[in-house]
Amino acid sequence: MNENKLYVSALDVGTSKIIALIGEVVEDEINIVGMGQTESHGLKAGMVTNIDATAQSIRQAMDEAERMAGCKINSVVTGISGNHIRSLNSQGVVKIKDGEVSRVDIDRAKDTAKAVNIPPDHQILHTVVQEYIIDNQPGVRQPIGMSGVRLDTRVHIVTSAVTALQNIQKCIRRSGLEVDEILLQPLVSADAVLTEDEKDLGVCVIDIGGGTTDIAVYLNGAIRHTAVIPIAGDLITRDLAQALRTPYSAAEYIKISKGAVLADLDGLDEMVEVPGVGERTPRQISRRVLAQVIGPRVEEILELTQNELRRAGFPEEVLTSGIVITGGASLLRGMVDLAEEVFGLPARIGLPQENGTLAERLRNPRYATVIGLLHAAKLRANKHGKTAGVAARSIASHMEDDDLVSGVYSKERAERAPLLKDVIGAEYLQLPEPKPRTGESLYSRFMTWVRSTF
Repeated sequence: MNENKLYVSALDVGTSKIIALIGEVVEDEINIVGMGQTESHGLKAGMVTNIDATAQSIRQAMDEAERMAGCKINSVVTGISGNHIRSLNSQGVVKIKDGEVSRVDIDRAKDTAKAVNIPPDHQILHTVVQEYIIDNQPGVRQPIGMSGVRLDTRVHIVTSAVTALQNIQKCIRRSGLEVDEILLQPLVSADAVLTEDEKDLGVCVIDIGGGTTDIAVYLNGAIRHTAVIPIAGDLITRDLAQALRTPYSAAEYIKISKGAVLADLDGLDEMVEVPGVGERTPRQISRRVLAQVIGPRVEEILELTQNELRRAGFPEEVLTSGIVITGGASLLRGMVDLAEEVFGLPARIGLPQENGTLAERLRNPRYATVIGLLHAAKLRANKHGKTAGVAARSIASHMEDDDLVSGVYSKERAERAPLLKDVIGAEYLQLPEPKPRTGESLYSRFMTWVRSTF
């Protein structure tokens, strides 16, 4: 076994779910070898509200991914979102030394562009170069070596609340991991689902997650605007739970499996069983009724996005490629039709494309953010030549081969976070915090319930 593998790891800490991915870089390609997913505890609208609960959820997801990959991860690349995110465009102008652009000139121009006023409780998260202008020649992408007198750098600056960054770092470190880098979620989601042609012509990515709706606008091949709206899938679920008088977990399952956003679609006469609260008898309603509840909230999210784009100076006319919708809520039936109706632009669902044994399972818009984070982790690993983890055999060579095959290298960790079987569909489970139990296991009781119900 080759123990000098280059591993990369990404961690998507979301409001509704936490996903951990482990990839192995082979000939500059990522082969995804491990995945873990668990229900998220301790976050609201992208912000940490309970450090211990969040850390425990992170540990559970990473344990499952490590078991599948047969390795131990030491550090991760993660993302951040929330209503505290702010963005602005800036520019910096410097004189080119020696008449030829060098790396020093570029760094000086970027530092000049970053000299902007930001709130005292914020810090710069990203400074993304949009373009360089040399002696009034716009559109320069690679200026090093070019001759000129004046270098103008246009950048997109993203700021984040200092406390929000500190809290997410505390959660990850408390789970036993180090943080390699924190990235803005809309940027990595866009990288996972967009084509270069869309970025050149003008496109808006709308990532509708559990707690936030993230927006990213690209034009002329560069990021032009980012924003976060604190309304997303969780509020859709709460509307459904209140309207149907059903538990939140049941409303979430109904939304995912039977939800639609347009009541006039064909095939919505199918009846759906809605569990009652407490001991109340379940009821039957049609999918058309679900659409009448879900549709207005989704339309509100899209209209808020449209208002944000117009406020930022990006009306529909500049978005030639249209709208790309990703995130878990994008799977609601009729989402593309509703987006085209609201924006008056072509729309599509953004699917990440990946390789590896888990490729088919990950070709889903709900995994766009974590796939984008994994690509960013690969770029970082190639640049620094540093692996995010080591193979299990290299840290547990004394263990039996059967144990290594299962990826178990820590008895304590195995007892703390038992592996969920893929066939269960972990993303739909509403699991409680792990507690010592006697008698029949949670897994056995759940499978008994599934057989008796379905």
